[in-house]
Amino acid sequence: MSERFINPRVAAVPPSGIRRFFDVAGTMKDAISLGVGEPDFVTPYHIRSSAIDSLLDGETQYTPNRGLLSLRQEIAEYLATRYHVSYDPEKEILVTVGASEAIDLALRACLRPGDEVILPDPGYVSYAPCVTFAQGTPVPVPTLAEDEFRLTAANLEKAITEKTRALIFPYPNNPTGAVMTREEMTKIAALAEKHDLLVISDEIYSELTYSGEKIAFSSLLGMRERTILINGFSKAFAMTGWRLGYACGPREILYEMNKIHQYAIMCAPRQAQVAGFEALKKNRENGFEDVEMMRRSYDRRRRVMVDALRKMGLDCFEPRGAFYCFPSIRRTGLTSEEFCTRLLREYKVVCVPGDAFGQSGAGHIRCCYATDLNRMLEAFSRMEKFIQSL
Repeated sequence: MSERFINPRVAAVPPSGIRRFFDVAGTMKDAISLGVGEPDFVTPYHIRSSAIDSLLDGETQYTPNRGLLSLRQEIAEYLATRYHVSYDPEKEILVTVGASEAIDLALRACLRPGDEVILPDPGYVSYAPCVTFAQGTPVPVPTLAEDEFRLTAANLEKAITEKTRALIFPYPNNPTGAVMTREEMTKIAALAEKHDLLVISDEIYSELTYSGEKIAFSSLLGMRERTILINGFSKAFAMTGWRLGYACGPREILYEMNKIHQYAIMCAPRQAQVAGFEALKKNRENGFEDVEMMRRSYDRRRRVMVDALRKMGLDCFEPRGAFYCFPSIRRTGLTSEEFCTRLLREYKVVCVPGDAFGQSGAGHIRCCYATDLNRMLEAFSRMEKFIQSL
């Protein structure tokens, strides 16, 4: 009886392909996870302390819908000095409950029923469902290992139709670790202008780049007025549980996004906003010391993981950003699902099937190197024994 009250558009979307592996692993003693896309660092002490002080001072009220002005000013300063793009903190920045809310708001504020949204495939698991929930149509465009999993302008243009409204542009990429060069981004920007596309640029991993320059898409010529820049604090500052993100873009679009935000959410938690202000301000003053320490650690583990996977006989593209490897397991003769299921049940190691991130991820698995090095080495030993057993 209750089924008749459920929205069929929502019912048609499958649950996340990631979570069930973690649920099984949680019931197993001595399981090692290479699956969780989360820093293994604790939020730096001075950031935690600022939130505690705010709480003890009795700062427990709502903030403005758009977020604390002091935080928005610090975000504007950060983007101007670090990424060379300027935003008005009063009208062009919105603080959200994680970058995920910012993506959802952007889609709901901008899509009309039936609008098509292009997304690189493989890509983060929430993009396509959020497009569907906003009554749009997701259009995955395959990215390939031979192209270093970059979205090419040629493949993008083939997917554009008269219904195409927007492009979600997530680089560095989860799950592949791919990054884009300035030359490649400029070609994508030219297509966005030619076909009058909105670009939703998910830059949550922008600080975790290991080669090349860090580029905000909106800093490219002509892109600021057609780009919604999405970022947050979870990856660069090890603040996943704080649920703090932000969106920057043209004031007309941010006005509509804030309208949804104020009715559905009201505001991001005050203490998280205080912590975010501290994270940006102190790191800007100290040369991004926290961020750089974590980035160097991930970079070391990145090289260890790539080397280990290749020694097992797996073809592995070298990721240039984020904290994931995306090796091919095709030569084992197993599907991604079979490989990850058996690896978990027989050797107690959690990886994520590549096709959880889109059909182009089939034949791959995602491994996260934001994991203690000793546990990573033990996981590699188990994985090698598993592969030899095949």
